[in-house]
Amino acid sequence: MASREIDLHGRTWAEAVEVFIDFYNNALRSPGGSGVRLTVVHGYGSSGVGGVLRTRFRAFLQRHEGRLEFTPGERVDGNPGQTIVTPRKPLPVTEELLAEQVWEYCERPKTMTKITGKFRRHGQPRVAEAVRLLEGQRRLRAALKGKARVYQAV
Repeated sequence: MASREIDLHGRTWAEAVEVFIDFYNNALRSPGGSGVRLTVVHGYGSSGVGGVLRTRFRAFLQRHEGRLEFTPGERVDGNPGQTIVTPRKPLPVTEELLAEQVWEYCERPKTMTKITGKFRRHGQPRVAEAVRLLEGQRRLRAALKGKARVYQAV
């Protein structure tokens, strides 16, 4: 089985997921792509309990288990700073990727104004659509905080 490697160190979660999806989809499209094994180096984190990148990356993979298979590095060679991914189907991009980033940003409650401001390069309509998508998936919950409507990841 062919193997390819990508190193996500030094990237924010939003950058890392975008780079990974591109790498993954390109690997899948290449000859023999469905049989390729991707080694994703994300690091373990300095906290001693797993870093943000590793935690979010593996949660992302779990949400897409119908499209891929993955094995934590600690089960393969004892390295918790990597994950082995076997592509099966392409991963979603654009709106769903924006939704993923909005979901991560709303780890703590945020108003629509804050969300739109953070992702202004995508434009207000696309950001609002991402929020609606997440609400429909029940991954984002709306609530009132005082008089303000806030959204929080579930």
